[in-house]
Amino acid sequence: MILVLKENTQQNQIDNLITWLKSMGVETHLSVGKYQTILGLVGDTSVVDEDLLQGLEFVESVKRIQEPFKNANRKFHPDDTIVEVGGSRIGGGYFQVIAGPCSVESEEQICTIAEEVKKAGATMLRGGAFKPRTSPYAFQGMRAEGLKLLLKAKEKTGLPIVTEIMDASHLPLFEDVDVIQVGARNMQNFELLKELGHIRKPILLKRGLANTIQELLMSAEYIMAGGNEQVILCERGIRTFETYTRNTLDLSAIPVIKELSHLPVIVDPSHATGIARMVRPMSLAAAAAGADGLIIEVHNDPPHAKCDGPQSITPDAFASLTKELNQILPVVGKKEIAL
Repeated sequence: MILVLKENTQQNQIDNLITWLKSMGVETHLSVGKYQTILGLVGDTSVVDEDLLQGLEFVESVKRIQEPFKNANRKFHPDDTIVEVGGSRIGGGYFQVIAGPCSVESEEQICTIAEEVKKAGATMLRGGAFKPRTSPYAFQGMRAEGLKLLLKAKEKTGLPIVTEIMDASHLPLFEDVDVIQVGARNMQNFELLKELGHIRKPILLKRGLANTIQELLMSAEYIMAGGNEQVILCERGIRTFETYTRNTLDLSAIPVIKELSHLPVIVDPSHATGIARMVRPMSLAAAAAGADGLIIEVHNDPPHAKCDGPQSITPDAFASLTKELNQILPVVGKKEIAL
């Protein structure tokens, strides 16, 4: 349920209303916009008398919503959420590029790539320390040592780091990580999502390879219900009958999510296609479709990468891509990448 309050509503009236609603077990989410103040009701709203609310002098209208995601719903929060990471903003017209290797392989490798992608306009460094792999015999990442090397790259370049968590028990290792990524395989690991809801750190939540948009938003709801509203959604392709590309990039998810939710949405063209030469056109298409950013795999020696070399682009290719992105971003109302 959503209450739209009149323009001149006093703060004490809002406070009294929230206290009354909480006495009935209904949680509230207050959103003060430029032109409207909206009070979202979360929980069992069947106990609330809609006619009584409508009769309050400072309530303009009462609306019931059917979508099960409340905190992530744009109806509760009309303005775009902007997530800040290390001085960079994602969402609300701000476009950022996260770049780096699929996995951390050595100090020289991660630091070299970090310096190259920063020079080309990336504002965050990605790199896998814990790697979920389909095969138990594939490279699983450097784990805690990989996190240490990411922090060394951050120390050298100043780039905030984005890396994936596999299990809630690893959280103590992630204290210095700037953005915690939840991968596609863990999108519905609800116990992990609950734990991430209790921390105050941005979470990059990837869509599962066989999950609907509503299921993605419900996973975001698990995090937000715990009090952490710093969620960035990521479209990374879904599994279809097509086998030419690794996955099928669902670009339509960008405007759909934008319509349903206020959360920023970025795109991962590397995992979506699995083919390095496809990263450029899909990145440009994602920017044109209104994405708030990209997360791209960049490796200084793709043929010898320990993980996902075929979908990784070189630093030179990345530098060319960011220049092309700056030709598209102003057209769709986004701020250009600082090169």
